[in-house]
Amino acid sequence: MYFMLQNDILKLAIEMGVDSDLRGREAVLKYLARQKDKYECLPEKKKKEFDLVRLESPYLDSGVWNDNGRPVKKAMAGIDVSPGEILLAKQLGADTIINHHPLGKGLAMIEQAMDLQADVLAMYGVPINIAESLLKVRISEVARGVHASNHYKIVDAARLSEINLMNIHTPADNLVASFLKNKVEEKNPEYVGEITDIFNDIEEYKESGKRGICVRLFTGSEDNRAGKIAFTEITGGTEGSKDIYQRLSTAGVGTIIAMHLSEEHRRNAEEAHLNVVVAPHIASDSLGMNLFLDEIEKKGIEIIPFGGLIRVKRL
Repeated sequence: MYFMLQNDILKLAIEMGVDSDLRGREAVLKYLARQKDKYECLPEKKKKEFDLVRLESPYLDSGVWNDNGRPVKKAMAGIDVSPGEILLAKQLGADTIINHHPLGKGLAMIEQAMDLQADVLAMYGVPINIAESLLKVRISEVARGVHASNHYKIVDAARLSEINLMNIHTPADNLVASFLKNKVEEKNPEYVGEITDIFNDIEEYKESGKRGICVRLFTGSEDNRAGKIAFTEITGGTEGSKDIYQRLSTAGVGTIIAMHLSEEHRRNAEEAHLNVVVAPHIASDSLGMNLFLDEIEKKGIEIIPFGGLIRVKRL
């Protein structure tokens, strides 16, 4: 039997992420081609400093962070890993941990995954120059925010425990964004309450509701008409610009789908008269991870859920 290596798993995740990217495959490949052009124009000294991963992956918040070179047979897969859970993985006989949220260099580079937000905003009618201008400010905030983090604490624990470690972030978020967008467009809801009904029929959100974290309206009313529905707050590294909501409203958007929303973002969305439906963060992360984990489970890898993952199989 052929067993996948971690790099095989990462390559599959990137491919699935590109296929489900809201920008479309052609736009993503164009982005990668532009990175290659930039690299080719660099002087030799700068080329040596260039991260060649940029030429292969548009999702630098995902990667392999500890690799002993052995094939993956049993993987613990979850949303957030701690050093204690790395020891648990060893006790359970797992050879690999597949985390969702960024670790190591992936955390340090999370702002590099945010560029796609500008293109998604443009899809919903926000002029690209405005989207890019506002996003640049937010990207700088995120870069400064993670700068002081202890990026390699978990990576070091995995290395010392001789456990493979990787994380799949934006590719999984792309999967959930595409999944939810397809579900909503298939049903074509007229009212906001119909959107929450659609989400509440999805197993991850059902289980999340049982755990006390329900699909919620952060602004607006279930009796409001949904208008144009935008999936601008699901993927793209982390939360976008707090100043984008009036622009979305002006572009004709009536409802935003999000997986989390800060209070300042929420207030700005409310002032822009937008409905905001929040599909719970961890349940949404679980949905994206599940869509990916199903594919590697088909290839013979045993999955042990942990770290908040609500495991639902669609094999």
